[in-house]
Amino acid sequence: MRIAVVGAGGVGGYFGAKLARSGESVVVLARGAHLEAIRRDGLRVRSAVEGEFTAKVDAVDSFAGQPAVDMALFCVKSFDTRTAAGTLRPVLGPDTGVVSLQNGVDNEEILDEVLGAGRALGGAAFVFTTIESPGVIAHTLLGRIVFGELDGRVSERATRLRDALARAGVPVELSTDVRRVLWEKYLLISAQAGTTALTRAPIGVIRETPETWRMYRRIVEELAAVARAAGVALPDDVVERIMKGAAGLAPTAFSSLHHDLVHGRRLELEALHGHAVRLGERLGVPTPTVFAVYAALKPHAAGSRG
Repeated sequence: MRIAVVGAGGVGGYFGAKLARSGESVVVLARGAHLEAIRRDGLRVRSAVEGEFTAKVDAVDSFAGQPAVDMALFCVKSFDTRTAAGTLRPVLGPDTGVVSLQNGVDNEEILDEVLGAGRALGGAAFVFTTIESPGVIAHTLLGRIVFGELDGRVSERATRLRDALARAGVPVELSTDVRRVLWEKYLLISAQAGTTALTRAPIGVIRETPETWRMYRRIVEELAAVARAAGVALPDDVVERIMKGAAGLAPTAFSSLHHDLVHGRRLELEALHGHAVRLGERLGVPTPTVFAVYAALKPHAAGSRG
């Protein structure tokens, strides 16, 4: 397959490198020193799980003039969704799908609005990765993808991408209810991001502190209530399942929101806690804990440059 990766950060860089290493044709959109390093040395992954490897990819700062791709992995920060979506137009074929592997639950709507109905597929990447230095991706934990068509059908394009990811050694699942998957991840990452960013502590410390572990659970409970009010068919035991998953995370695990906060970068606060607060208000579902996290982090939302 010819696969485009929009956003060669931790998530896009990691999965793009694995696909390229397995023989797929991968073109990544990057910029600045990261772009130059990838062009010069390839895309390098330093994994605590798999060791170190380097993959050769096509690295570009624009898709203009590139051949059409079969699928795209869309991995930019949620606040860049609308702008970055437009960069894909030159490489869209008649049936090119765009798989959002972003944080949040409304990116797919924006992608279809910009690129046309039926382009977007929902996806959830369960992985802990960051850019360690230009051209180098650090991978510390997990590495699974669940994705699928928003209407629940099992399409040829989705099946081909699933098979390509599997050949690349990525644990992958093709879901017929991807909206539920997106919301289940949303519950987990909003709690993980909110508590680690607000306390500046890893999940191990949060679990050992009764008050913060209780806060973690309350975030999950409030978001589950919002999801059900929005018509998402979450399992009855979803809160217990999320808390069990959180209990199994490595004690040193933080979150991308915490990483961005301590490095003075813009935060995905609106796509995570802000979206839940606004949706809860529209649906009449109280979200006091989520609002407290949102309000406390709001002064830092624009990053130090803001």
